[in-house]
Amino acid sequence: MATVICGSLAFDTIMSFEGRFADQILPDQLHILNVSFLVPGLRRDFGGCAGNVAYALNALGGKALPMATVGSDGADYIRRLRDLGISTEFVREVSDTYTAQAMIMTDRDNNQITAFHPGAMQQAHLTRIDAREDIRLGIISPDGRDAMLEHAEQFKAAGIPFVFDPGQGLPMFNGDELAHFIELADWVTVNDYEGRMLSERTGLDSAEISRRVRGLVVTLGADGCEVWTDGAKTHVPAVAPAQVVDPTGCGDAWRGALLYGLEQDWPLARCAELGNRLGALKIAQRGPQNYGVDRAALGL
Repeated sequence: MATVICGSLAFDTIMSFEGRFADQILPDQLHILNVSFLVPGLRRDFGGCAGNVAYALNALGGKALPMATVGSDGADYIRRLRDLGISTEFVREVSDTYTAQAMIMTDRDNNQITAFHPGAMQQAHLTRIDAREDIRLGIISPDGRDAMLEHAEQFKAAGIPFVFDPGQGLPMFNGDELAHFIELADWVTVNDYEGRMLSERTGLDSAEISRRVRGLVVTLGADGCEVWTDGAKTHVPAVAPAQVVDPTGCGDAWRGALLYGLEQDWPLARCAELGNRLGALKIAQRGPQNYGVDRAALGL
């Protein structure tokens, strides 16, 4: 069975700042902020939530169907997906714009500042989701605003269970819109910061959100994650990585593992455990799609 992964395909320009952002920014001068960071390390990677999640799910043995758009510069990305054995049937090429671009700067404490140009992603809503026998699951990850709204409705209409993972796209929506996403979704995943914002905007705490869906997971970085079902919380401990090299794409690796577990009908806590293990593998490698997966070592 396959999982439709709605989100972005993007090129990530990743820069390494050897200091700490906190040492360079004066909190009482944010209204006149004018800073420059020297970044000795720079590289360009394949990224975007749909691409990163598809990479993880595919590496674990699942069938990923990324639904995304690329621009006139996206041929290399499409070729890469096909070389990995990932279907591109739902990847649309838009000729008059660039593929989405993320400029990500990471400091020595793994804090990140990101600038994102959506490009072709703004036309992602032109691709529709319809019921199909081989499609078992879906996920709404950060994408164009219209695409996130319309694809959630389409998943629901097609009877396809899906994960609502708003990520960096969460600030685009008001409380009523976010509450409607929760109403449509089967699972919700957020990090701790996004979880607080989601609760503030909807007026629903984590326990209440979990009562409205089949499960809520709040990832906590190095502290693991909280799994909420029917108002009850279970803490799933983190897995210590071999080394901490680059956090870019860790959340997407985690979500790829989540989707794999859901495909197997695992309990949500077991899905989260695999997510924590895959996140630990990813953070030890540079770039969001450059880590290897030993399925046998993971017990798969």
